[in-house]
Amino acid sequence: MSSESSTRFSIGYAMPPKKLDSFIQPSFLDHAKSRGIDLVPIDTTTKPLIEQEPFDCVIHKIYDEEWKKQLIEFSSKNPNVPIIDHPNAIEKLHNRISMLQVVKGLKFGYHSEICCVPNQVVIEDSESRLSDPSVLLGLKFPVIAKPLAANASAKSHELSLVFDKDGLNGLKPPIVLQEFVNHGGVIFKVYVVGEYAQCVKRHSLPDISEEKLGTLRGRVPFSQISNQAYVIEEVEMPPMSFINDVANGLRLAMNLNLFNFDMIRDATAGNKYLVIDINYFPGYAKMPSYETVLTDFLLGILNKKPSEATSLELKECQESG
Repeated sequence: MSSESSTRFSIGYAMPPKKLDSFIQPSFLDHAKSRGIDLVPIDTTTKPLIEQEPFDCVIHKIYDEEWKKQLIEFSSKNPNVPIIDHPNAIEKLHNRISMLQVVKGLKFGYHSEICCVPNQVVIEDSESRLSDPSVLLGLKFPVIAKPLAANASAKSHELSLVFDKDGLNGLKPPIVLQEFVNHGGVIFKVYVVGEYAQCVKRHSLPDISEEKLGTLRGRVPFSQISNQAYVIEEVEMPPMSFINDVANGLRLAMNLNLFNFDMIRDATAGNKYLVIDINYFPGYAKMPSYETVLTDFLLGILNKKPSEATSLELKECQESG
């Protein structure tokens, strides 16, 4: 006798090839199918979304304007079909300044832990601005130079560690300069799937002592910095109650269901955590038991009735499109 559910749902997915390879694993397809979900690829090149088979839900990680128009048209004709996630909400994560603005509004009165963001400035115009001594607005070296755009392109991942003013020469605006914080060489990556959050530890940039900083000059690309100096197994995880509250606060503030955020712990203040990056639809296959977590989430979405908030969001999407 088959173990598959008698009620079946069809979920369309639209993703770039690289994401397909890392997300649509046979183990995920099989697990979802056994629980009544058929994951169906959406043709994004030769056939409009509105003309493809009926879907009970759409998940996606495509950002171009043509796809956004297709989602708007699909939503207007299928208002009860959830789209994960709203394209306007996703776009806020394509800018490294706007992505962290929501963190400043998070408040957790009963936690001893503090959640904030690093000191940072954005340089949007010419390279000549980088030669202005006032450009740092009080930031202390070293700083991390990041492209302002965070759109999954190769250029958006070109990050550098800058040790002095001369290291700013040659950087190409628009960029974000973010103050480097010693954090024990460990980054906490928190995967969020709806109301579920899972935190894992990863190697990060090593700490820089004041003595060593005095000998460093210019800038170094991240790719040239070894990040294996620490035994991360011995590093204490943040309290899970704190992780859950940050994850839920971000989810509600950004109106997103599928994302992860990178967080570090300030080495000089053990209860101070800084969110340094937020990414939409991360590599969930790296998360333990991702097949079960994602299937549970999708079933929860499919079994919910559309809310008034969802309708308003779709209307906003149509008006802004």
